[in-house]
Amino acid sequence: MSEIHLHIISFDIPYPANYGGIIDVFYKAKALAENGVKVHMHCFQYGREHYSIMKDTFHNVEYYKRDISKKHLFKSIPYIVSSRMSEQLIKNLTKDNHPILMEGLHTSALLDVPKLKTRKRMVRAHNIEHEYYYNLGKAEKDIFKKYYFYNEAAKLKRYQKILEKADMILAISENDRTYFSKEFSRVDYIPAFHPFKEVKCKLGKGEYVLYHGNLSVAENENAVNFLLDQVFNELDVPLKIAGLNPPRQLKNRLADEQNIELVANPDNETLQKLIENAHVNISITAQKTGLKLKLLNNLYNGRFSLVNNKMLSGSNLDELCVVANNHVTMKRKIKILFRKEFTAENIKERKTNLNNIYCNGNNVKKLIDLIT
Repeated sequence: MSEIHLHIISFDIPYPANYGGIIDVFYKAKALAENGVKVHMHCFQYGREHYSIMKDTFHNVEYYKRDISKKHLFKSIPYIVSSRMSEQLIKNLTKDNHPILMEGLHTSALLDVPKLKTRKRMVRAHNIEHEYYYNLGKAEKDIFKKYYFYNEAAKLKRYQKILEKADMILAISENDRTYFSKEFSRVDYIPAFHPFKEVKCKLGKGEYVLYHGNLSVAENENAVNFLLDQVFNELDVPLKIAGLNPPRQLKNRLADEQNIELVANPDNETLQKLIENAHVNISITAQKTGLKLKLLNNLYNGRFSLVNNKMLSGSNLDELCVVANNHVTMKRKIKILFRKEFTAENIKERKTNLNNIYCNGNNVKKLIDLIT
């Protein structure tokens, strides 16, 4: 069989794979490389360092400076797209005839490049971007950021029709597949790739509930405030909140709390220990787009997973989670879960369901079939 080559255009440097969509980018590309695909990785860079693991893992790696100047805010195309255009990238892509996988609408401007018209071009849809940005705007308190998110959402909605030019759209969740299938032809569902090889949950009981997320994101900050104000205000259960860059008001608020602990900027090892040792990992979101990779982390490595419906959207993980959509139900379910042990039966159910849908090995075979 002849060699398979693939260009992957990443919206950011995908290592370290420590947030949302970039986790899918890195572990997808890694799985392809481990299955013999020669991955040509092209990365837009803005603030992240270069690591040798990139060169060691992929056939070829190129970097392009993302132009984050404010002039892009005044263009009719979305900022996340126009700040990721590069003549050098186009020059590099035209040196051969290999298929191209664009990560997110962010890198899809290549669909408008005449020189690349004859190539096989696929787009990995990480989200329904205009919905995602609209919801960021709804959650944001800063008036300027709010305006930016709403403005970007409107541009993204108009711009999305560029996806008609793609040979294939690879949706990350069943919900997203349903949405894109109504708008475009040639849509396939490839679940999120992730670092978890096996279910490693601990048996028995933990001592606390854990919420983790990037705390500098308004949506996550709002989720924490909801938990503090309405769920743990009268619950006699310890809560730990872990995440990146917690805002000052959150630090101040938690400084004197007896039963609530803030773990700011934990390294990966610390965060994994917190997830493993919790009795309940709680994940709630105001957005039902994409797939929340932290949910997979909780299910592969933690005990009970308590979520709201929007967290599950199109993930096929409903059976593995306990669902609560308001503060009253959440309080009740936390109390019930703290009376229960996490059992071998729970672990068996996780293994069966996660292997069916989220096995990187099965999903990479499907992806290679689509590429070739």
